[in-house]
Amino acid sequence: MNTRKHTKLIHEGNYVAEVDVLLVDSDTGWSPYLSLEDAYKLDAVRDALRSNNLRRASKLSRVFSLVPVSV
Repeated sequence: MNTRKHTKLIHEGNYVAEVDVLLVDSDTGWSPYLSLEDAYKLDAVRDALRSNNLRRASKLSRVFSLVPVSV
């Protein structure tokens, strides 16, 4: 069983969060997968962004504000 770092992006409203997680590679048919802890971390960041709690989301990830580009 091997692990590797991966960055997941979560988009909610006008914000995007980069969340660092570990993907687990194994010889089973369900590979790669997240640990339960990382799955809960993704859910916590998503919930924080939905409720505009940027302080909480920033503790678990890197948060960016999306700005529309006018052409």
